[in-house]
Amino acid sequence: MAGTSNIVTDAVRAADHDRYLSALYAPADKRGALFALYAFNSEIAGVRDRIHEPLPGEVRLQWWRDVIAADGQAETGHPIADALRATIAVNHLPKIAFENMLEARIFDLYDDPMPSRTDLEGYCGETAAALIQLAAMVLDPIAAPGFAELAGRAGCAQAITGLLLLLPLHRRRGQCFVPTEILSAAGTTPEDFVKGEGGAAVERALAAMVALAREHLNAFEQAAPTLPVSLRPAFLPLALTRAYLDKMEKRGRSPLHATAPLSTLRRHWLLLAHAMRGWTPL
Repeated sequence: MAGTSNIVTDAVRAADHDRYLSALYAPADKRGALFALYAFNSEIAGVRDRIHEPLPGEVRLQWWRDVIAADGQAETGHPIADALRATIAVNHLPKIAFENMLEARIFDLYDDPMPSRTDLEGYCGETAAALIQLAAMVLDPIAAPGFAELAGRAGCAQAITGLLLLLPLHRRRGQCFVPTEILSAAGTTPEDFVKGEGGAAVERALAAMVALAREHLNAFEQAAPTLPVSLRPAFLPLALTRAYLDKMEKRGRSPLHATAPLSTLRRHWLLLAHAMRGWTPL
């Protein structure tokens, strides 16, 4: 089991370093379950990168559905899948949350436009927000249900920021996660957005996306001081979100063409500060 644990931990460290760092602030006996959740999330979020074609991608997502739905103790031979199944069983996690997460990830496999803000928030809710809530259930199953709404806000802020960070990659693929209604209000289209055309209209749409992420982040931060210490590690990746958004809004740093990385030192300091103090003013 130690070898499997190392494989799962290493997968998170390589694919999702921010969540890897945040899990290190959880109690030692909870980290394995968090790493299993985060490794699963990285696996399904990266299906398009590894498989490229939509239909084989859907087959892979269906494989995960079957693994999660299966009863019994037989191992799959896939370290992350086996760790996830054990985590679900031990922590009594709702399988429907994983089913919804896999259903939402089908959108990643295609180049269909995101229709509206509501659709985007729904996607964020079934992916990033659900992951936060599942992590909270691992950490403190008694307290977690009382913070489901806060997990929704946190997930939208984190996911929209993440989509902005991945804009160059998505555009190379021909994908557009910016809702059509936001692009239309700004005076452009998904097609022009992907091509890098549209000039000031595209920048207005990106500004609206940053504003939407900040709206959810502000709502989260307003209520975050009520978070019990036991749930803090589940929300800890949000410690970096404001810094990422601030970098995006600096002159000459449009997320359309380049990411806005944070230095390793900055990331470690923000995580440590929020792990110790929560969301009180720094």
